[in-house]
Amino acid sequence: MVQSLLQMNTIFISIIIEALPFIVLGVFISAVIQMFVTEEMIAKVMPKNRFLSIAFGTGMGALFPACECGIVPITERLVRKNVPLSAAIAFMLTGPIINPVVIFSTFVAFGDSWKMALLRCGLAIFTAVLTAIAISYFFSENQLREFVEAKLHHHHGREVQHAPGFLQKITGTIDHAIDEFFSVGKFLVFGGLISAAMQTFFRTSTLLSLGQTKMAAILIMMLLAFIMSICSEADAFIASSFNGMFGTPAILAFLVFGAMVDIKNLLMMMHSFKRKFVFSMIGLIIVFVFTGAFLI
Repeated sequence: MVQSLLQMNTIFISIIIEALPFIVLGVFISAVIQMFVTEEMIAKVMPKNRFLSIAFGTGMGALFPACECGIVPITERLVRKNVPLSAAIAFMLTGPIINPVVIFSTFVAFGDSWKMALLRCGLAIFTAVLTAIAISYFFSENQLREFVEAKLHHHHGREVQHAPGFLQKITGTIDHAIDEFFSVGKFLVFGGLISAAMQTFFRTSTLLSLGQTKMAAILIMMLLAFIMSICSEADAFIASSFNGMFGTPAILAFLVFGAMVDIKNLLMMMHSFKRKFVFSMIGLIIVFVFTGAFLI
């Protein structure tokens, strides 16, 4: 038992040490954007056409290294600033995956190989674009915006802010980064512990026997990604530790699904958007991630 705990401790610490620099970088960039890039700037450059705006939203995620924990509030703010819903959702789904910090961390985690990082981006873009297009047909723009607005009026009084000066923005950035670091950090510790425990105490053979077929392996890894809820800046390090057990499709499904839907961002989405909308969107994501991973 002591031996197992020591082994678990080693795995846990290595996961944390590998992931921390990426999380620190992520929260800082996210905080800078929070303070210096206004939603008006984004709304101004957003194309009006449905498909162009989805493409734009998908690409915009590349510039915002927000982890999936930080991206839901940004998305809600975009919807409030009249960014088309489908574009905001495309942004929310790809943002945590195709940004430079996450691509680089995936590259490092898989032994400095580009294959996994590129496949991950490909599957993320495929899923986000199809989900956003489906959403643009199923949900009218205004009903979600009205919901977000109504929620805002419910908390009214907080929105009156004067434009802060440059120094205030700098201190705001640091405050924001520290806050986000601690909120993201506790999820990393939690995910790292579960992952280390699973790798120590779960017999590899059990996981392997459950994931015997390609379909089962993909579904198990998607479920694991949801339960472990690791930040996208760090999840590649955890995914790569499963590398011996599962094939590429299952690990890809873990990397893409976990960054789009996990316990912590489900809670945030339920807070930001209507339930029916959240569950419809998650259903679409499950179908597209599964299909995409299965075809790889």
